[in-house]
Amino acid sequence: MTDSAGRAPRRIEQRGLYFDELVEGDVFVHQPGRTLTEADNVLFTTLTMNTQALHLDAAYAEQQPFGQRLINSMMTLSVMVGQSVGQLTQGTLVAQLGLQDIAFPHPLFHGDTLTTHTEVVSLRASSSRPGQGIATLAHTGFNQHGDVVAKASRVCLMWTEAAHAAAVSEPASSKG
Repeated sequence: MTDSAGRAPRRIEQRGLYFDELVEGDVFVHQPGRTLTEADNVLFTTLTMNTQALHLDAAYAEQQPFGQRLINSMMTLSVMVGQSVGQLTQGTLVAQLGLQDIAFPHPLFHGDTLTTHTEVVSLRASSSRPGQGIATLAHTGFNQHGDVVAKASRVCLMWTEAAHAAAVSEPASSKG
């Protein structure tokens, strides 16, 4: 099959960026945002066995300083990291090495919309894994009013493009 210019159609794979495509200081704005609902919060909270009344009990939460239930902070963190995957690490991540410097400076409530920006903070080639590198990514989550609701630094082991292509094309029988 060819197009009107006689070219064969290209196969375009949706993926994140390889280690060698990242640039320190670049900031990625992840779209779309995610409006977090009561159902999302109750489901996440109960799936993770977090029985904190601030997430589940409306009558209790009304009597607390924020006057309403709070979105589970681990859900905020999960969505914030998740929003970055398609643009940064989908198919290019070897392993998530850790999360650090996690903070929740402002709460999220039912109906708030979370958007995330990610800055590439540092990059270094792996000394023990040729063809891979370690990227430190700083995620910042905002609500619809522009308030910072979460921050986290994420350390990722990522493929370089050439090493990933070589690993993918290697027959399974030769991988041991």
